[in-house]
Amino acid sequence: MMRRNRNNKKRSVRGKASNFSGQHLMHNKKIINEILARANINDETVLELGAGKGALTTDLNQKAKRVLAVEYDAEFVDILKQKTFYDTNTKIIHEDILNIRLPREPFVVVSNIPYSITTPIMKMLLTNPSSSFRRGIIVMEKGAAKRFTAKYIKNSYVLVWRMWFDIQYVKSISKYNFSPPPKVDSAMVKITRKKKPYLERREAKAFRGLAEYAMKYPDAKADDVLRGIFTPPQMKHLRKNVKLNYDTTIKSLTEEQWRIVFRTMVQYVQRHFWPKLKNKE
Repeated sequence: MMRRNRNNKKRSVRGKASNFSGQHLMHNKKIINEILARANINDETVLELGAGKGALTTDLNQKAKRVLAVEYDAEFVDILKQKTFYDTNTKIIHEDILNIRLPREPFVVVSNIPYSITTPIMKMLLTNPSSSFRRGIIVMEKGAAKRFTAKYIKNSYVLVWRMWFDIQYVKSISKYNFSPPPKVDSAMVKITRKKKPYLERREAKAFRGLAEYAMKYPDAKADDVLRGIFTPPQMKHLRKNVKLNYDTTIKSLTEEQWRIVFRTMVQYVQRHFWPKLKNKE
C-alpha cells in the first residue's frame, strides 16, 4: 500500500500522469487488518486508489466481487499483476488516479491515498452525489482528515460533501507505520453516504453555487453574507427559521441550517439572483 511525498506538487497536465516520488509503504499488519475489518467488504466492487505492492489488494479480492486497483508506479504495477495473476476478480489499472473514470456500478473505496492529491481525490469521490460511490475507508494526511471532519466548516467543497455524506475521523496513524516514514502523521477516515441527505441530488449544482458564494469568508457574520442574496423581508423570515444571531458566523452554521437557507433561497429568491457556480470541477 503506497503513500507518496506530500511535498511533491506535480499534477496531471494535459493527460500526462502525475510524477510522484518517495513512496511510503504501510508495514503495520495490525493497521492493515483494521482497515479491512472496518471496510466490511461483502461481495461488492472495491476501488483501491494507490495500491502500491498490494498490501490491501490481495486481501480485498478475497472478499470483494471485483477489485479495481489503481497504481501509477510501473514497478509496483508489475508486482501487483504477479500477485493477482490468478485472481480473475481483480483488475490492475496502470493510470494516474485523477484520470480514471469512476465505476458505474455501486462501489466502495478502500485506500491509502497520496498526500499531494488528497483534496482532488476527495472531490472526485464526493462532489457529485449522483455518482455510484457508497462508502469508504481512506487513510490520508492527518491535517486534511481534521479539516474534512471539523465542527466548523471553512471550505465550500467540504460543506457540499457533508450535505450528502457522513465523514468520520476514526483514528490517527503514526508516520512510523510507513517505510520510509513521511514527514507528518496520517489518519483513518470513514465515509458513508447519508440514508437521509439534506438535499436532493438534482439540487447539487445550485447548492454548490450558494456554498461557493457564502464560504468565501467563513469567519464573516452569516447575517452580513446572506444579505447579499436575500431582501430585508426575506432575511427577517430566514433569521427566524435558521435561528440566526447577529454574531453567528458562516463557518458555524450546521448542515441543517444550510438546508433551511437553501430551501428559503429556492422558495423566495428569483432564480436569476441565485449565486452562480464559478468552480466547474
